[in-house]
Amino acid sequence: MSMSVGESGGEDAPMSEINTTPLVDIMLVLLIIFLITVPVVLETVNLKLPDVAFEVTTTKPENVLLSVRSADTDGDGEPNPESTACEVYWGQTPVDSKVLLERGQKKLEDLIADIGGVENITEENFPEVHVRGDVNTPYQCIGGVIYTMQFAGFQKIGFISEPAPGSGTVGRL
Repeated sequence: MSMSVGESGGEDAPMSEINTTPLVDIMLVLLIIFLITVPVVLETVNLKLPDVAFEVTTTKPENVLLSVRSADTDGDGEPNPESTACEVYWGQTPVDSKVLLERGQKKLEDLIADIGGVENITEENFPEVHVRGDVNTPYQCIGGVIYTMQFAGFQKIGFISEPAPGSGTVGRL
């Protein structure tokens, strides 16, 4: 609180000074808040991120190879990156989402029948899905394929990419 002592003008004269005490109090509180939060924001967990290395993919005959790209909506023969329509290929065969789900479920049912039941499924004989997505394909197209294949029952879904020019490949150990 501020207080006027010894002013001339008497008790009835109005005060013309601004009380800055509440302003100073607020500024000190804000300063303390910033001093506490800045070190928390600046601290990070020390991590060593993995070096980018490409592993050679071992393709098993039971794996599913899917290709996804934007649909050609312009009619010029080139995929349109602004389009939300997608083209999905199972191997070389174009499929829609319903056929993709049916083929995925059928593939797993056939595998279970071939190996003699669910109890004989291992990590080695369970098929993987390898998705090749065009660089201009919107994520919703690729995400839809991933969701459909997970719904069909596939547990391992990976992406196939091209290594950057001049980069080496690292084989599996």
